[in-house]
Amino acid sequence: MTGPLVGRMVDRTATIFVIVVLAIGIIVPLCNLVFPPSSALHVPTYLVALFGKYMCYALLALSIDLIWGYCGILSLGHGAFFALGGYAMGMYLMRQIGTRGVYAHPILPDFMVFLNWPELPVYWYGFQYFPYALFMIVLVPGALAFVFGWFAFRSRVTGVYLSIITQAMTYALMLGFFRNNFGFGGNNGLTDFKDILGFNVQAAGTRAALFAISCLALVIGFLICRGIIASKFGKVLVAIRDAEARVRFLGYRVESYKLFVFTLSACMAGIAGALYVPQVGIINPSEFSPANSIEAVLWVAVGGRGTLIGAVIGAIVVNYAKTFFTSGTLVPYWLMGGLSLVVLAILCVRSRQTLIGFAIGAVACAIVGWPLSMFVGPAWPLILAAVALLVAMGTNWHPWSVGAIFCALTVLFMLSPNAQLGLAPYWLFALGGLFVAVTLLLPGGLVGAVQDWGAKRRATRSVRDENALAPPTPRPAE
Repeated sequence: MTGPLVGRMVDRTATIFVIVVLAIGIIVPLCNLVFPPSSALHVPTYLVALFGKYMCYALLALSIDLIWGYCGILSLGHGAFFALGGYAMGMYLMRQIGTRGVYAHPILPDFMVFLNWPELPVYWYGFQYFPYALFMIVLVPGALAFVFGWFAFRSRVTGVYLSIITQAMTYALMLGFFRNNFGFGGNNGLTDFKDILGFNVQAAGTRAALFAISCLALVIGFLICRGIIASKFGKVLVAIRDAEARVRFLGYRVESYKLFVFTLSACMAGIAGALYVPQVGIINPSEFSPANSIEAVLWVAVGGRGTLIGAVIGAIVVNYAKTFFTSGTLVPYWLMGGLSLVVLAILCVRSRQTLIGFAIGAVACAIVGWPLSMFVGPAWPLILAAVALLVAMGTNWHPWSVGAIFCALTVLFMLSPNAQLGLAPYWLFALGGLFVAVTLLLPGGLVGAVQDWGAKRRATRSVRDENALAPPTPRPAE
């Protein structure tokens, strides 16, 4: 029994994924510590911390994919569990400061001294010990998820109603943690960390070690999820996702399955938050924001729901895009050209007639688009073309129309100065547009689309082989 389970848990794709993540967890720290800054192979310390943040986000996305992709539980409040794990780690780091703080108090953190707290609150006791903090990192998110899930699942709250309740939960926590009398630093949160386990948290070696630990945690979380999905328990979860009423009719205690996987997912999110805090150097109530939880769900949708690997890829790709596109102007022209070719290729896979529409759009832009952008400015034609493209794809317009609008969007972008296209204030709108585009063009996400393409290719090859091996049809007698 154990052999087949292990075989399903670590198939070829999973083995490649684990090897790649472990290799990254080894190579990146080595390139940071071994090679000098003048070397082309050197990875700067700030990039190590940035990549470590991406790995924490990937673990959070993995926890969401476990419950959404395989059990049908859409949680819009998983940022709460992520933030609670981060606060637990932040409390440990604050207790390590001691007399090195601004007010040099041996016990109270600086914000408590500033707010004239007479003594340390009871719920801060024990956080000076790392094992206790590690225990609370798992216990607090897990306990909250268990209590929440116990009432929600036993009441048979499902679908959009459950999603709204989880969002209300994280919003309520955000409002509570913003208050100074909660004892968690108010809107400033916890920051100014000095060391972790006696090592300087700002040192290159510490950041490299945290990155390697984040990669290891991601691999362990992935293997746990794969083990669950490959087992009989995972088959029941998928059945609950597809037909919960039938599973309940067969005698399974559906709420117990949901409660277990929801609690496990919350614990994984808490560990991701705990690894996130020492690498970014701060934790504040904004991490409870419902927008953060929704953004994490979009990572999973973009990468591919119900694939595990897709959730990791989606988290890394979307967050790298966020870092890149919100750092100054939108994107250099040459990169936009490459992205345009990729999107055009996706459109052409859906219908080759899109190429004809693309040519029509080029002619139309030359006649109408150029003068329009000169008179009314480059921004509004660009926005109108982007909205029209989404509408055209969503309402199944003729491929000629889709290609023409996409060509207009590309040309207008090329005509727009980079300085006018800073994306930082509009990132959530861009992310929402990305979600709509992926949902319309690639319903299974990036990894799901690749898997479907591979399955179709294998099916076509199998049919071709069967036809080649089949005996020739006898010619009718003349």
